[in-house]
Amino acid sequence: MCQLLGMNCNTPTDITFSFSGFAQRGGVTDHHGDGWGIAFFEGRGVRHMVDHESAATSPVAELVRRYPIKSENVIAHIRKATQGVVALENCHPFVRELWGRYWVFAHNGNLVDFAPRLHGSFRPVGQTDSEYAFCWLMQELAKSHATLPSVNELSLTLRELVPQISRQGTFNFLLSNGEALWAHATSHLHYVLRRCPFTRATLSDEDLSVNFAEHTSETDRVAIVVTQPLTTDEAWVSFEPGRLYTFAQGDLL
Repeated sequence: MCQLLGMNCNTPTDITFSFSGFAQRGGVTDHHGDGWGIAFFEGRGVRHMVDHESAATSPVAELVRRYPIKSENVIAHIRKATQGVVALENCHPFVRELWGRYWVFAHNGNLVDFAPRLHGSFRPVGQTDSEYAFCWLMQELAKSHATLPSVNELSLTLRELVPQISRQGTFNFLLSNGEALWAHATSHLHYVLRRCPFTRATLSDEDLSVNFAEHTSETDRVAIVVTQPLTTDEAWVSFEPGRLYTFAQGDLL
């Protein structure tokens, strides 16, 4: 299956350390070599990059590893194709607009025979079950609210919608509109909350460590969500299957 990585912070933060280890799973420490992508929210805009090459060999991924783009919400994905050919249009994360804001979505899993009616303006471009599920979620959110609701209201609506998809198979996903990061797992997701006092962390997929205390302030808060733990010396927490998690301002709501 694919690999997911998400970050939510209370102040713009770069993801170069976590992404460096994460990218190794796209062909070096794991076999997910069917493309990758990443999206950074910057204000109301989104910096979106995808590539059908493996994350371990892609020149674009190398740029991300070396370029400290700062963001409060980031979603990244490494693909192992189950539905849809290896092509740019099938690379996650996917981006859509709703209520004048960008929404970003990435999925890990396989949905069997998931084909509800799409009758609005949200249509998939590629052939993946993931993009189809994203379009359906956007369609149903638009039907449920006339304007952009609060983070708490969105969480309540998503808790009603997500089970209608997850009963069709494995539905691990990350979703963000730049205000919060929503995450759900039917199999594997883990999170860690980084806050003061910050400590040193060592990647499990690459010989690299960092002392976060040297790069942060006392008020910084960072939440990292990933399919499998990225570091060997942090207290990662496994997701409770079937539960929707909401992260905002670098904390778990």
